[in-house]
Amino acid sequence: MISSIIQTTDRGLYCPAGDFYIDPRSPVDRAVVTHAHTDHARWGCKRYLAAQRSEHLLRMRMNHDAEFQFLPYGESIKIDGVDVSFHPAGHMLGSAQVRLEHRGQVAVVTGDYKLGNDPTCESWQPLSCHLLVTESTFGLPVYRWEDEQTTADAINDWWRESRDEGKCCVLYGYAAGKSQRLLASLDPSIGPIYTHGAVEKGNEAYRKTGVDLPETTFVGSLERKHDFTGGIVVAVPSANGTPWLRRFGRTSTAMASGWMAVRGARRRRAVDRGFVVSDHVDWPSLLKAVELCDPETVWVTHGYSATVARYLQELGREAHVIDSRTRSENDEDGAQASGVEGEGS
Repeated sequence: MISSIIQTTDRGLYCPAGDFYIDPRSPVDRAVVTHAHTDHARWGCKRYLAAQRSEHLLRMRMNHDAEFQFLPYGESIKIDGVDVSFHPAGHMLGSAQVRLEHRGQVAVVTGDYKLGNDPTCESWQPLSCHLLVTESTFGLPVYRWEDEQTTADAINDWWRESRDEGKCCVLYGYAAGKSQRLLASLDPSIGPIYTHGAVEKGNEAYRKTGVDLPETTFVGSLERKHDFTGGIVVAVPSANGTPWLRRFGRTSTAMASGWMAVRGARRRRAVDRGFVVSDHVDWPSLLKAVELCDPETVWVTHGYSATVARYLQELGREAHVIDSRTRSENDEDGAQASGVEGEGS
């Protein structure tokens, strides 16, 4: 697909007037990055431009010789005649929508985003535009998220019940973004909070950026005989079913993911509980975002893009499916999210 501002290429979304790529699939000279997850911030580019709030997360995982430039939300920079600015996407710390303006035309690339409140990142903001590029990870009517506080209460109730049964809870969430959101929702009065090493690494970047998280203890800093009864361990999904779990004694396990909204997902993940927690828009939020941005054209990528595009067309909007990027093994529906770059689900 081609617009007057951006076009799709085998390397991802490209802005020819500015000669840069947005979330490129492979190393390029100049990359504009929406957030620090590995399927958006590719290693190996020469120069990176990103939102200032993502600095600590990006520096944590990128090559040291890369050239970075960070821009505060809402501040514009001109790249070869194209005005580029970052605006909150609500997906995770530092996540941004990229707004491009060139010769009176405005395009907005959402990256990954969600609506609603999240104490660990800035909330999504609607941006008027001619072209909107939206993800559709959960672009089916079945995906509808509960109120954040309702889900947080359910997680804390599960932890409290497990503690009273003499168990240790193990809650799985991706290392950067999802885990910190989960930590912020936990009630520390119930018991001690422990973390997997990859999660603690993400915590460090969040704390350096000024995000308030409850006190946590890295599991690896404790003796092998430590008693974890009554506590909760926030870990990455790839730890499930591994020998690492043995040190916690009797456990109750749970997965926090948008996929838990579908019957059978918990069974496939082999966990005791499933909590519907996603850092992506659900069906009604996606439609609301399009309505608020009110673009002339919508490009839909990743997920149920054909379904979303067809529905928008039925509503009278011009909508097209594009293939702007490939997903990494650390995607929400991947099982290998073992590092800090693992994508939020």
